[in-house]
Amino acid sequence: MSQYNIDEEIEEIAGGEFEREPVPQSKLKSWKSFLGMYAGEHAAGTEFVIGPLFLTTGVSAFDLIIGLLLGNLLAVLSWRFLTAEIAVKYRLTLYYQLEKIVGKNLVTVYNLANGILFCFLAGAMITVSATAVGIPFDMEMPKLTDTMPNGITWIIIVLAIGAVISIIAAKGYETVSKAANYMSPIIVLAFLASGIVALRDLDVNSFSDFWNIWGEGSEPFPGQIKYTFWHVAIWSWFANAAMHVGMSDLSVFRFAKKASSGWTTAAGMYVGHYMAWIAAALLYAVYLESPEAQAALAGGNAPNVAPGPLAYNALGIFGAIAVVLAGWTTANPTIYRAGLAFQAIIPKTSTFWVTIIAGSVATLAGLFPAFAMKLLDFVALYGFILAPMGAIIVFEHFYGKKANIILDYAEKMNMKFNSAVFWAWAISFGICYGISVYFDVFLSFMTLPAWLLCGVLFLMMSKKKVATV
Repeated sequence: MSQYNIDEEIEEIAGGEFEREPVPQSKLKSWKSFLGMYAGEHAAGTEFVIGPLFLTTGVSAFDLIIGLLLGNLLAVLSWRFLTAEIAVKYRLTLYYQLEKIVGKNLVTVYNLANGILFCFLAGAMITVSATAVGIPFDMEMPKLTDTMPNGITWIIIVLAIGAVISIIAAKGYETVSKAANYMSPIIVLAFLASGIVALRDLDVNSFSDFWNIWGEGSEPFPGQIKYTFWHVAIWSWFANAAMHVGMSDLSVFRFAKKASSGWTTAAGMYVGHYMAWIAAALLYAVYLESPEAQAALAGGNAPNVAPGPLAYNALGIFGAIAVVLAGWTTANPTIYRAGLAFQAIIPKTSTFWVTIIAGSVATLAGLFPAFAMKLLDFVALYGFILAPMGAIIVFEHFYGKKANIILDYAEKMNMKFNSAVFWAWAISFGICYGISVYFDVFLSFMTLPAWLLCGVLFLMMSKKKVATV
């Protein structure tokens, strides 16, 4: 889920230009430029956590394997027919295209939300790296149900990792992004090797043996909810909701020659969000057979979900290093991007210091294992909050003229805050989140309704504004 490959490619081909103008024809890239970016982007630190967490939900073999096939396909279709389609039409960044519709002040609010959520995601990745760094120190690993730091060793390691990552992100992002491109194949190889070793340890000799690892499913671990086919499919569809239906990747595909480049996202979905998740789940399946895990289950407790020891048990020092790299290469550009979001709010502050601020927030978040141990829930919330803003762009593009609204309303009316957009988002968020909480509905199930409702309300409220102009 990191974006180091994409960020580096954009830096290289755009040189930091075209933030407020369409990308010229001379800078457009073929589909091959996006294939490697997406393959590397989605085999990252988060995958080491998400795979095992699926097992803790008691998911069955059919629900996991087929559910992921469908959910990732829906994500690819969203990138292809929504994000890429709009990106090649206007060739603008998300932020500038959004600003033309919603106004600069409302985009600032969006940036704040984006920056904070980026920090929490980076914090989860610092937690991931810490589980590997802590191995030689015999550190107590965080439990699935832990929310607070579990000891001084944990605190020291997280603070040290966070400090290093923050300083590198603030001073040497170009170097980090280049290094990350070299690390990406290593991380993908680690996932593949982990899966192969885990299959050996689980004595899998046929497809039926592989299928029986999950079988008909089981009861979820303490503190987790039971995942069905639709939980897996819808969650995996919206794991990157902010990027596709939320339109964040307009900034990427504006460089594509054709909208068909959107199909390259399949490389990320089926290398990272399919192979890597299942490989990481297999690692956890091996651990669940250990005496330590069995004792925890017998006592009514959830076994640890610590990526470092899981990878170390399968691949030795190479596995531990892969976890450190995966967490680091995800957290570093995420902190950098959070810093840029904050800089839009406090533009007079240097990039160095806003990145340090973002890194400090991320490090503090990393002290609390809940962000990593509840990553399924956090990713669902992340997409639910940000995706509806993408509906504003999608509905204006496909239905704006039919609905007879003023396109790019904020730009044409010279306004900084389009209240129609704000209320469309606030009402859709309030209703759908309220339903999720009050009726105990899985939050990812409400992402699509919130997205659709936000788009419809936007058109209705914008149409009313036309009548008053």
